[in-house]
Amino acid sequence: MSAGAGGAGTAPGSALTERLTAFVRALRGHGIRIGPGETVDAAAVLEVLGLADRERIREGLAAALLRADRQRAVFDAAFELYFPLGVGELTGARDASAGDRDELRDRLAEALAANDTAALGRLAGEAVDLLGRYGSPGSDGWSAHQTLDRLRPQTLLARILAASQGAPGASGAGGAGGTSGAGAGGGFRMGFGGGFTFGQGGGVGSGSGSAPGSGLGSGGFTDRLDADEIRRRIEDFRNRVRTEARRRVAERRGAEMIAERGIAPSADQVDFLVASREQLVELRRAVQPLARKLATRLAARRRRAARGQIDIRRTLRRSLSTGGVPLRPAYRRHRPARPEIVLLCDVSGSVAGFANFTMLLVQAMRDQFSKVRVYAFVNRVDEVTRLVTTGEADPAELGRRIATEAAITGWHGSSDYGAALGEFAERHLDAVGPRTSVIVLGDARTNGFDPDAEALRRIVARARRVHWLNPEPPSQWATGDSAAHVYAEIVEMHACRNARRLGELVTRLLPV
Repeated sequence: MSAGAGGAGTAPGSALTERLTAFVRALRGHGIRIGPGETVDAAAVLEVLGLADRERIREGLAAALLRADRQRAVFDAAFELYFPLGVGELTGARDASAGDRDELRDRLAEALAANDTAALGRLAGEAVDLLGRYGSPGSDGWSAHQTLDRLRPQTLLARILAASQGAPGASGAGGAGGTSGAGAGGGFRMGFGGGFTFGQGGGVGSGSGSAPGSGLGSGGFTDRLDADEIRRRIEDFRNRVRTEARRRVAERRGAEMIAERGIAPSADQVDFLVASREQLVELRRAVQPLARKLATRLAARRRRAARGQIDIRRTLRRSLSTGGVPLRPAYRRHRPARPEIVLLCDVSGSVAGFANFTMLLVQAMRDQFSKVRVYAFVNRVDEVTRLVTTGEADPAELGRRIATEAAITGWHGSSDYGAALGEFAERHLDAVGPRTSVIVLGDARTNGFDPDAEALRRIVARARRVHWLNPEPPSQWATGDSAAHVYAEIVEMHACRNARRLGELVTRLLPV
């Protein structure tokens, strides 16, 4: 394994081992399950591949450590912290030709049009250094948000498209240098803090000039495809800026802290109550894979349950033919009927995303149940099974349809759990029977109204079992207008803040 000189008093192999274990520890902190076996495999990958090619190391470690595609974004962000392309600031960036923002934008437009990935990597470093620094000397740092806000690369789309189509006066660069000028800032000091050095084969990409592979202005693509491609390149550059700013801050404050606080969690660990629109879109893509996994687990539980308990008398009788050794146990077999599910969902405010995602998940698993009925409420209850079962796969669109097509609000728009539970117990209790499991979804915040615990007791008395999934942590169940502590005395209440926890609860709680 090729390596540079280690730090003072530290063997290079030891420093690399510490870096790898710290990297694995950071991934575990983000919920990626990595055992000792995978860690040993990752060490073997480093020994076999060496340190000459950074991208080969990235792919090798990913193959050894990851088990799901959704984990890749977290892996790549952590990899950039623990195996950075370079250390320190871009050499000579302060004296580079990009003396102002406009010239930097000119060179960025050319690099984006040519899809010059090497130049885009250098420009990201220059942009962070020129536009992203904040604070006072000695306590300063770098901000990707500030860099992108000042550079505004998304506004270059029309300019690049016009240049690719040969529009008059729309040339990309207002100054010298073109894409080759992007390298004026000099190179990185390559290597790890412990002295390990990457070879030149592991650069950010060997993309280059205009190129035959740029795909723009060639006449083979429609304008819309060209625009989509440029948007993709701009987003890739924005990610490079974020990575560069994060790397610089990590050198100053420690990779461990930045890995913990500066890396966005994977979609299945995003808190339902704070998920952005983009994260909800990612969760939407996770519905079907998660449903298939949970359906497989439920089917396995159902097969085990069908075997029943061991019949001692029949087992002993069988053992007479084998000298008293019970080689063939006999079971009291039974054929449990598939359960019925009733979802009672609060679709108001910030908990709507959680409820909509759960409705879609259960609907995707409907083959595991004999009947699924879904009721939504804010302060009135209405059955929305038909809306959930029409194939709608977007949680936001499902929420919009429920809000406009179902009678879920009365004379005010605030959630009222007491009124909703009371109305359900009065009008819809026939949907609940001895084979029915009722799952209530909501934060139990009543806005000061009567929680009507008696209505919940009526539902519990009629159902096979009742579970309450609350997206708030238990520490908030008795705060403010929350009646969670009241309802928790009647039913099992479970904290359910993200999709991973939801999957665990569905697998464990749903009857077979």
